Amino acid sequence: MQPIPRRLSRSLPGSCPRLLLCLFALISSHAAYAIAKAQEAQQSREPEIPFRLPRQQAMTNAALDGAVRSGAAGPQLPVAGASLTLQNLSSKATANYSANGEGIFRIFPLAPGEYALRVEADGYAPFRLEKITLHANQVLTLEVSLLAQPSSEVHSRLPRLPELATPLPAETVASSGNYREFRHRLDSDPNYVLNPLPESLPPAADVFATVPDRWALQQPEYRRYAAPGEYVYTRPRWYDPFNRNRLKGDEPIWPEVLRQQVFFDLTAASDTSFDARRVPSPSNVSSANPGSSTFFGRGEQEFVDQTFRFSFDLFHGDASFKPVDWRIRITPEISLNDLNVRELGIVGPDVRSGTNRLDSHIGLQEAFGEVKLHDLGSSYDFVSVRAGIQQFNADFRGFLFVDEQPAVRIFGDLHSDKIEYNAAYFQFLEKNTNSGLNSFERRHQQVVLGNVYLQDFFFPGYTVEFVGAWNKDDATVHYDENGFLVRPAPVGNVINQNPGAGPIPHGIRVGYFGWLGSGHIRRINLTHAFYQAVGEDTFNPIAGRRVTVNAQLAAAELSYDRDWIRYRVSTFYTSGDANPRGGRARGFDSILDLDSFAGGLFSFWNREGFRLTGSGVLLTTPGSLIPSMRSSKDEGQANFVNPGIFLANAGADFDITAKLKGFANVNFLRFERTESLENILFQASIRHTIGVDYGAGVTYRPPLAENIVLTGGAAMLTPGDGFRDIYGGKTLFSLFSSVKLTF
Repeated sequence: MQPIPRRLSRSLPGSCPRLLLCLFALISSHAAYAIAKAQEAQQSREPEIPFRLPRQQAMTNAALDGAVRSGAAGPQLPVAGASLTLQNLSSKATANYSANGEGIFRIFPLAPGEYALRVEADGYAPFRLEKITLHANQVLTLEVSLLAQPSSEVHSRLPRLPELATPLPAETVASSGNYREFRHRLDSDPNYVLNPLPESLPPAADVFATVPDRWALQQPEYRRYAAPGEYVYTRPRWYDPFNRNRLKGDEPIWPEVLRQQVFFDLTAASDTSFDARRVPSPSNVSSANPGSSTFFGRGEQEFVDQTFRFSFDLFHGDASFKPVDWRIRITPEISLNDLNVRELGIVGPDVRSGTNRLDSHIGLQEAFGEVKLHDLGSSYDFVSVRAGIQQFNADFRGFLFVDEQPAVRIFGDLHSDKIEYNAAYFQFLEKNTNSGLNSFERRHQQVVLGNVYLQDFFFPGYTVEFVGAWNKDDATVHYDENGFLVRPAPVGNVINQNPGAGPIPHGIRVGYFGWLGSGHIRRINLTHAFYQAVGEDTFNPIAGRRVTVNAQLAAAELSYDRDWIRYRVSTFYTSGDANPRGGRARGFDSILDLDSFAGGLFSFWNREGFRLTGSGVLLTTPGSLIPSMRSSKDEGQANFVNPGIFLANAGADFDITAKLKGFANVNFLRFERTESLENILFQASIRHTIGVDYGAGVTYRPPLAENIVLTGGAAMLTPGDGFRDIYGGKTLFSLFSSVKLTF
């Protein structure tokens, strides 16, 4: 301390020496306190001896991790795929590793010891650490910076005489670059005792908290303030399908009795659809309009369908973590539908049925049990069997068979799900005419089908499928719910001329072989299909004789994504029959198709069915592109004496917003052959052009999930020469909408 000046000491009163002593003591105490706090802060920066959790197993291995970056000026970028060579200096054992796309590497486990590390990458000088020491129970983290190098060779310093200086070998190149290292322990206690005495450890109840039900953990109250936004924890409610709902398989359904691996999933869906259309309708004879001469009447129709579908799914497993061990699912569906038309003889063969039909039906669409037979590896490859009424789609776009029928099906996958397969035997049920749902009456039709999917076939993202199927549809006589004859089809030689013999039933025995593919090859999305059908029809009513079947289907679609638009072009072809009275049927027909192709439900040709006037068959059935001339899609039989079709399509899909999607579609349609149409309609010449089909629509989902889906659109068909020859030149249209709600 500086001495007090003499002049100042003289001016102080007599009590000042005591005051100075107090001031000196105060300053000394503050200095001592500051020194103590500095020492305490220094101690807090020193590593404390960590404590290991009681009963925790010791770690005897070591680990090495870190990142490889470029050491150039500016931002350091990761060096993807850098090669790391690690050599144990004691055993001389060498192992090679590589960094990932972000330059990060992790090597574990390693034996404790001394190692040499070499890091190399294309375009960078090699980096080498002559010795690093790895301790037991320790992780060494390295941040390695590599220096860029234009060439891996070391050239001569004499550019005029390069032959006088040979490039140095890589081993002699000096290591360049720099690094930082960080060390931390896997186990917290450096004084760990491998086998401590049991009495030295606390009781297990003081260390571990036993949770009898891991699914029923209580979450903290996170939403403390009434503010909008998304929150980590939300209280579960029975009507909320997204937040820990026991009815949606988020928690075991009855853990006290069924334990913790049995779940229940309830799905309830309401689908309301409306369709207003104008299609060709014959003007049938009626005393209500005496003297009317117009062959085609008013073709306007309205159809409303309301369905309720409930699916009860009970399964054993680990939720969606891996394939289930067993499953029981039951799905009833209720349909209420109403049809209004402008002409008689449409809702039923009796004109006294009027122009309106209101119908309801309850069908059992799924009722099956499933058991996993065997796990084939650690990648959850498996083989399972499913028996009962079940849904099945034979291919990518529904060209061959899409239905819900009783079956026994074996399915599974191989090679980490790169190969998927199905083998199934179906025994059909009759369908309700107006709803398309299952009835409880057995139909004498069996289908045997097998397919296999191969993912990443030659190209990543491209999947190929091979299909084989056999359709055995026995000879039966069947009238639908409205009283129309559907088996055999009421066309051609359908009635035996012998008195009282009635309709002539016939059986179908046809096999299908298909090769299909779907996916993308680089930026191009590709879908293609080819089917060959071979077999026989014991008595085709159009040919009036037994026929052998030899028919083909081919389809292809190319699309390209650019920003928020997908541009599509596609073509669809089925062979047609040029000799309807011959013994060879060449018109292709499917088992039960539901085509999602060339516009799908936004295509008028695909969406609506056309009754072929002067006969009891449809030119096309709803949901099909094939002009198969069946009596009914669900209840009729396949017909291989048909005109076939050629279709060329162009369209686009628009992701307008995350919730709103638009569709636009144009189809050019042409009959492949018209001889079978001429034979049925007794017309000398029917041209080939069907016309142009165009449509547009939108799909809107207010929440991003599929719980509410609103769909609306319009489709039209401008007739071509061939369509005019059959139905006239009036433009046909369809306005449709649907509202689907799902819980």
